[in-house]
Amino acid sequence: MSYANQSQTLNITTEQQYMGLLERVLLSTLIGMPCCVFLFINAIMLFTLRSKAVFCETSRYILLYNLLFADTVMLGLSQLLYILSACRIFPTYPVCGVLTMLASLTNQISSLTLVVMCLERYVAVCYPLRHATIITVRNTAVAIIVVWAFSSLNVLIRVLLLLNFPFDQLQSLQMTDVCSDIAMLLGPMSDIYDKAYTGFVFVSAGVTVTCSYIGVMVAARSASTDKASARKARNTLLLHLIQLGLTLLSTMHGPIIVSLSTTLQRLLILRIKSVLYVFIYILPRSLSSLIYGLRDQTIRPVLMYYLCCGLSHLSKG
Repeated sequence: MSYANQSQTLNITTEQQYMGLLERVLLSTLIGMPCCVFLFINAIMLFTLRSKAVFCETSRYILLYNLLFADTVMLGLSQLLYILSACRIFPTYPVCGVLTMLASLTNQISSLTLVVMCLERYVAVCYPLRHATIITVRNTAVAIIVVWAFSSLNVLIRVLLLLNFPFDQLQSLQMTDVCSDIAMLLGPMSDIYDKAYTGFVFVSAGVTVTCSYIGVMVAARSASTDKASARKARNTLLLHLIQLGLTLLSTMHGPIIVSLSTTLQRLLILRIKSVLYVFIYILPRSLSSLIYGLRDQTIRPVLMYYLCCGLSHLSKG
């Protein structure tokens, strides 16, 4: 992040003192409640995907578990960072670095897992006879390992770039700004790398999912293709394309806020920032449970059973 952008972000933070206490409490409540609800649903969904052997032995459900795990961790970290920002709690650089790096790791894992899931649906529709030999549990495990390794490599490079920043020249490691991924872009190289990596992932993932969707649409018109299966896969891919777009937009959250800070009033930016947080952080991380929990005939009855049991336990407690 450039030092000019740092000062703009700092100005946004200091303006937060003009937001009334009632408004901050109201915004935090309105945002925190749905976040907690979806964290609960995701936790039940994760438990559901480990409750039966069919979920542990089917590639698409294994990928779904990995996606939900990354989304749940990302959702929890995002809410923690939002609470710190709303309460104007400024952690130290090491603490903020750990939180933002974990958030970046899970965000990338979520995006890349969505791409793999779209490719799995593409193979299932376009190559149904070879699906069982291509999409095996072993190959799925390898794909997940590659996703985690690639995402971890990105975090490692960002950490190495941070090491070049002269922390020893700072009077204190205590931050004077809210903890965010923007605040941790402390040098020009970090800023350049972040933009390059974000652009690469955004374009490559978007092209892959779009091509998969087009391939399924073309296959759906073929006489040899199961029309019902192709239509369901097409709808799933379309939902994943929307989900991926919202997820990838979260990587553009910082630059969007910085750009708006040059033209809009700071208090208005804070409100826009809260709205964007709901639509590009909370919503994408809740779509997976809705897409599969409501549409998948295998998951839905098991999920509803555990969800109703969980709600009954909470009401008794």
